[in-house]
Amino acid sequence: MSPRALPAAWRSHAARNLPRYTSYPTAVAFEPAAGEAEARTWLAATRADQAISAYVHVPFCKRMCWYCGCHTSVFHDYDRVRAFFQTLMLEVDLWADAIGPHAGAAHLHFGGGSPNALSPDDFRTLVRHMSDRFALRPGAEVAAELDPGMLTEAFIDACGEAGVTRASLGVQTFDPDVQARVNRIQPFDMVAAANDRLRKAGVSAINFDLMYGLPGQTPENVTASAEAAVTLRPDRVAVFGYAHVPWMKKHQVMIREADLADGDGRWAQAEAADEALRGAGYVRIGLDHYALPDDPLAVAAASGRLRRNFQGYTDDPAPVLVPIGPSSIGRFAEGFVQNAITTDKWGREVEAGRLPVARRLAVDAEDDLRAAVIERLMCDLTVDVAEVCRAHGFADAVLDSAIVAASRLQADGLCTVDGRSIRIPGEAHRVMRVVAACFDARLPVAASRHARAV
Repeated sequence: MSPRALPAAWRSHAARNLPRYTSYPTAVAFEPAAGEAEARTWLAATRADQAISAYVHVPFCKRMCWYCGCHTSVFHDYDRVRAFFQTLMLEVDLWADAIGPHAGAAHLHFGGGSPNALSPDDFRTLVRHMSDRFALRPGAEVAAELDPGMLTEAFIDACGEAGVTRASLGVQTFDPDVQARVNRIQPFDMVAAANDRLRKAGVSAINFDLMYGLPGQTPENVTASAEAAVTLRPDRVAVFGYAHVPWMKKHQVMIREADLADGDGRWAQAEAADEALRGAGYVRIGLDHYALPDDPLAVAAASGRLRRNFQGYTDDPAPVLVPIGPSSIGRFAEGFVQNAITTDKWGREVEAGRLPVARRLAVDAEDDLRAAVIERLMCDLTVDVAEVCRAHGFADAVLDSAIVAASRLQADGLCTVDGRSIRIPGEAHRVMRVVAACFDARLPVAASRHARAV
C-alpha cells in the first residue's frame, strides 16, 4: 500500500519551523547566567521525597556523521577524552554535593556525541560513581546512546557490568548508498551483532533510532530499513526527521541540499516508516516514537503517564534533572539551567570548583501551566485545557486566546476543539507541534533556530 500523501492543506503547516517541545519554555528562551549561585539555591531546594534523574553529555565521537546536529567533535588521541573524563568525575561530585536531600536517582541517561567514545574502563567507572553519588534507586533505568559502528565487545561488557538497562543504537538507515552519503557505514550484520551481544551482556532493553529526510532516502528504502530493523525486535524505535542547518552545523555542508526531498517527499518517507512499524506490531507513541505493546513507554502512554523531556518521550516521573557535561540542560522546580557549551569553558569552571552553568531561565506559574498543556498535547494528542488550568490554580478561561488560535486549525483538520478540550486526530500526529505552538507565548522566534514541523 502506498503511503498516504501529504494533504495539500497541511503543506504550509508541515514547512513551519517549530520547537520540538522537549521543554517549555524552550532552550531558545534561556538567558546568560550570572554565576552558579542561583543553580545552587535551586539544587538545595530539592525535597527529600523527590526522586531525581541525571543526564550526562559526552561531546566526542570516533567519526563525524554529516547529518549530525549534536554538540560533538571527533577525537584522534584518547588523552583528550581521558582528560574530559577526569573533569566529568569532578563535576559529578560538584552536583552531588550541592543537591539537597532526595529520594535517589530514578534514571541516569548517557548521551552525546557517543558515550562509547569513552574507554570501557572509564565508562564503567563513571556509571558506578554516579550510581553511588546519586543513590541509584532499585529498578532505576540506566540508559546509554551508542554508535553501533564503533561499539566494541569490551564496551558492551562494560555496559553489562555497570548496570546499563537500556541501550539506544543510532541505526538511522540500513541503505548502503544513504549510509555512504552521510558518512555512517554500519551494515545490518554489524547492528544485529551489537543488538545480540548487548542483550547477552544483560542490557535488557534496546532502542533503535531511524531517520527520514536524509540524502538519497525514498519511501521504498525507508520502508526497507524499518522492516529490517523490526526483524531484530528492538523494544522501541524512534523515527526522526533530518534537520538541514549547515549555517549552524558546518559539517552539514557535505550534504547537498539538491539531494534532499521536498516537504511532500519527507512526508511520504515518514509515512512509510509509520506503516512498516505499525504493521509489525509496534504502537505509535506521540510525535515520533514506537514501542512494543508491553514496553514501559507504551504502558505509560496508554495510562496517561507519558512524559516529555530533553531525551524525548519518557516514563521517567522525576521532577529534577541534573545536567552533567558540556551543553547539558537541567530542570528544577524553579527553572532551567544549561552548562557551558564549549568543553574548554565547561572544564575551567569545574576545575575551579564551580557548577559550570552558563545559561538559565526562571519559570513562573503560567510557564508551568502552558508546559503542562503542551506536554499533554505532545503525549496524549488530547487535553482538557480547563481541567489543567484548575489543577494549576488558574481560572478555566485563562488560556482561551490560545484555544481560539487552535480552533483556527480545525478547518485544515489539524485538530478539533470542543469547548476547552482539544483533540489531535491520529492522522495529524506528525503536525502536532503546530497545535502545541498555539500555547507557546514566546513565539515567534527566528526560524533558523528550529527544525521543520515535518
